[in-house]
Parts: sequence; structure tokens; C-alpha cells
Amino acid sequence: MKFLTILILTVMSLSTQGAETCSRVAIINYQEVLVDTNSTQKGEGLRFHLEKDATALSYLDKYQEGSKIKWHNAILGTTGTTLILTALISNASDNNKQSLIIGGASLILINFLVARTLEITNEANLLKAVEEYNKRNLPRIYFGPGNNAARNPSGRSPHVVIEKGWSF
Repeated sequence: MKFLTILILTVMSLSTQGAETCSRVAIINYQEVLVDTNSTQKGEGLRFHLEKDATALSYLDKYQEGSKIKWHNAILGTTGTTLILTALISNASDNNKQSLIIGGASLILINFLVARTLEITNEANLLKAVEEYNKRNLPRIYFGPGNNAARNPSGRSPHVVIEKGWSF
């Protein structure tokens, strides 16, 4: 039972940190530009470049729509947390408490996995927007996880590099 409580707290802490701790930076002509200018419009920092191409802009809009807060995730997470809290404060039998905790933990875990999967899948829209832009426009946009290969592919300096930095 203690293991389940620790597992639940770990999952909940991971799900709350992911939204606010990541900041991506684009380097355009050796100047840093925030890709996510605010928490509600992810990718907005690239709009100036991507709006030059209608297809790329449509993928950016689709990406931004997919990154909005989804209320069904909030409802599932709240329901799971309520089940766990109910089990902890109620005077029910041990079997009922265990059922409530397992049900609540399952809801929270499923909600976390579904939300994370949707978030990762949605990132493909931003990648497609950049790919479509790169097919027909300059300066090219290069993505990189902060490594030197993405910063300097084939010895030339790229016009745009996007990095993902984590702060705690």
C-alpha cells in the first residue's frame, strides 16, 4: 500500500513538472529566440518564419490546437485523486480502501500515459511544419537536442537551431 502511494505521488509530480520546466530556444542568425513564447501558444516564436508557407502554417496551427489543455485529462486526474483521498480518509474496510486506491492510481496512470502519448504525437505536427517550410523557404530550420551535431551539421552554421532546455 505504501508502494502505491509513492508511485502515485511520483506520477503526479512528473505530470505537473513537464508542462512548465521545458523552454525551447531557436537560434536565428546567431540570435536566441524563444520557440514557446508563452505557456498557451507553444511554437508561436516560429510563426514569423512558418507563416511564409501556407502548408507549414496549417501544421503549426494544428500543433497549437493539439497542445491546448484538455478538460477530459483534468477530469480523469481529479477523479483518480479523489478516489485515493476518499480511501485514505474513509472508515471503509481494508478491501474497499485497497480497491479505491488501486482504481484511483489506475486512473491517474492511464490519464498520464494518454496525455503524454498525445503530447508526443502532437510534436510531429511541429516537425512537419518545419519540414514543409524547409522544402520551399530560407533560412532553413534545424532541430537539435542541444548537441553540437545539430548546431553545426556538415561544418556549416545553420540559420535556425531549436534546443530544448530543462530547468528545475
